[in-house]
Amino acid sequence: MIRKGSFKDIVSIMHLTRACAKVMIANGIYQWNEHYPNPSAFKNDIERNELYVLDFKGKIMGTIVVSTLMDKEYIPIKWLTKNENNIYIHRLAIHPNIQGQGYAQLLMDFAEHYAIEHGYSSIRLDTFSQNKRNQKFYELRGYKRLGDIYFPKQSEFPFHCYELVL
Repeated sequence: MIRKGSFKDIVSIMHLTRACAKVMIANGIYQWNEHYPNPSAFKNDIERNELYVLDFKGKIMGTIVVSTLMDKEYIPIKWLTKNENNIYIHRLAIHPNIQGQGYAQLLMDFAEHYAIEHGYSSIRLDTFSQNKRNQKFYELRGYKRLGDIYFPKQSEFPFHCYELVL
């Protein structure tokens, strides 16, 4: 079940994202670390009413942020649509125990349907340049790679920005 995240979910979400980070690091993907994601990011997502979780009988197994807020890092990117009426996806995570079973697709389907139903013009996101699996995931969904941004607290490597015009 996909539902809105709440403050009581933050501890479970942090366990989930740490498990994901551990697997990524073991695979040489240094995308998430001790600085990110962090509880304050998820608290802000909840306060903005933009955090959703994949809940399996009371156990948080996935998360996604569907936001209308454009981060300042995105400003230099030459987007396909105007910087208005866009959705931004952040912190998509599926517990490693159930990865590869279509749950990330399910959360992205949810976000894309949400954006279409609410009349948004596009969906934007970024993914780590060293995470080839994620790049393929978004490209197969029709997202177009447009440029790179940097998050120095996360990595020296860039993050690729993608957009799907709706």
